[in-house]
Amino acid sequence: MQTKTEHPTTTGVTEAEASTVSSEPPRRSPAATFTRHYIEMVVAMLLGMVVLGAALAVPLEAAGVDVTNWDTEAPALSLFGMAFTMTVPMVAWMRYRGHGWAPCWEMAAAMFVPTFVAIGLLWSDVMTDLHGLMMIEHIAMFPLMLAVMFLRWDEYSRH
Repeated sequence: MQTKTEHPTTTGVTEAEASTVSSEPPRRSPAATFTRHYIEMVVAMLLGMVVLGAALAVPLEAAGVDVTNWDTEAPALSLFGMAFTMTVPMVAWMRYRGHGWAPCWEMAAAMFVPTFVAIGLLWSDVMTDLHGLMMIEHIAMFPLMLAVMFLRWDEYSRH
């Protein structure tokens, strides 16, 4: 009977040990994990705008809202709907990834605070251009999301 001889590699680790070590998935750096999480949330938001946005248009049309003319018929609803359709899939993805409810609520707040500010600007007649208000809404969401993530660095860099 022939016995397999263990030969050390150039690092001093036997071939059997090296194959065990190399079969483990590589660890991501905390910054890479943090960045990956942010990108995943943005992708979930974009998909939500497309998929849920189209799905939301159906009951609104049935209720008599002409969604092609939201800027004149229901601009506040349009702003709210945009935040809703981006937030729901983002929170669902966070829950799927194992995040607790507190971080999910914080991230949802990062999405809705700019929305409520935009609606406030609309209702006070400070700004009435829906496209400009949506720009404010969207531009504010991304840094607020990052701020929430940085406040919970451990949550988003190790998860």
